[in-house]
Amino acid sequence: MTQIFDNPADFADEALDGFVAANRGYVARVDGGVVRSTEVPAGQVALVVGGGSGHYPAFAGLVGPGLATASACGNMFASPAAGQIYRVAKAANAGGGVLLSYGNYAGDVLHFGQAQLRLNAEGIETRTVLVTDDIASAPLDQIEKRRGIAGDLTVFKIAGAAAEAGLDLDDVERLAIRTNYRTRSLGVAFDGCTLPGADAPLFTVPAGHMSLGLGIHGEPGISDHAMPTASELADLLVSRLLADKPRDAGSRVVAIVNGLGTVKYDELFLLFGKIEKLLTKAGLTVVEPECGELVTSLDMSGLSLTLLWLDDELEQYWAAPADTPAFRKETWHPGPAANSPVRKPQRPPPSNAPPRPRQRSAGRRPQCSARSGTSSSNTKRNWAGWTQSPATATTASGCAAAWKQRSPRLSRRPRTTPALRRLGS
Repeated sequence: MTQIFDNPADFADEALDGFVAANRGYVARVDGGVVRSTEVPAGQVALVVGGGSGHYPAFAGLVGPGLATASACGNMFASPAAGQIYRVAKAANAGGGVLLSYGNYAGDVLHFGQAQLRLNAEGIETRTVLVTDDIASAPLDQIEKRRGIAGDLTVFKIAGAAAEAGLDLDDVERLAIRTNYRTRSLGVAFDGCTLPGADAPLFTVPAGHMSLGLGIHGEPGISDHAMPTASELADLLVSRLLADKPRDAGSRVVAIVNGLGTVKYDELFLLFGKIEKLLTKAGLTVVEPECGELVTSLDMSGLSLTLLWLDDELEQYWAAPADTPAFRKETWHPGPAANSPVRKPQRPPPSNAPPRPRQRSAGRRPQCSARSGTSSSNTKRNWAGWTQSPATATTASGCAAAWKQRSPRLSRRPRTTPALRRLGS
């Protein structure tokens, strides 16, 4: 149960304010959500994601270079208003157009759609890609009716990397659509979640059972089942997703085990190990997987499995660098120490880069004013000096090269622990 609050009605806004206060090097507050606090190159496509609050790291935690440009954030489990989405997208627009992407829920579709009409009417070219990965919510022949759950991450990551590499709106939209089509998810719950101030969960699961096919807004599953062993649960999730795979599926997949709020990481890792063995037995190669809390539902006890069937192009953008408060991925260049058990990071930025300040707090970067590209007064650094046009960076290596020119943080302080996300290969 969520217990830390003053007034439950203010919970979402106050939580978002606190998130920004803790991550000013990444995000700045705007009316209706957050935008990047670092420079975005002119002409880059703006990926604007969003939905209701209560799903952290989705959606605000995924704002940063290589991923989303901004996030519109509604109340708890409620869509942001059309005006909020419009203001967030307008603040994020860098002249390359806007791609809106979010889960396929009625309120979100209505409000994001209204914002899109307004943006287009003002000459800001805006498109939408809905995430429809939840196989429990509609049959395969009605895939357009499916909900979006943890598959949000695959669509956002690949679209964001494509935008960061300098692709135009047509190509970013194309890659997002293809990623969504090739992504499948299925979740289970062992107990429901409780909204701030409520005295009962939104649903309950009978003792000794689990609910299959839950949603992420407190929607109960489509059927209850006796609580399985870990091996039985892994087999259930893998077999259901493989039976629903896309027609042109290959043999390389991203596997994401996502915790919904209270399942412990040790349990998620235990389950992932069994899932990985089943996927390998089925002839699949697991590529750069994720295991942790990525799209949550407050304090829900549950988890989901997502599979993304890759092709060569999608794999490039899945592997590309990203740096957000909740998700980081870096590209390693070991050099002569490649055979050493200690992997060496990329060397420091080019010699023509601005000098590094002597006083820096560990793990922090200069805080930049939103949309201006200028740093806070205590560091006297202009981030625009790091920016290099990524127009030719259309592969993962090209994206990484353009990335390192604008984000020296990746070169200087590589993060190497699973708790800060698995970073590159």
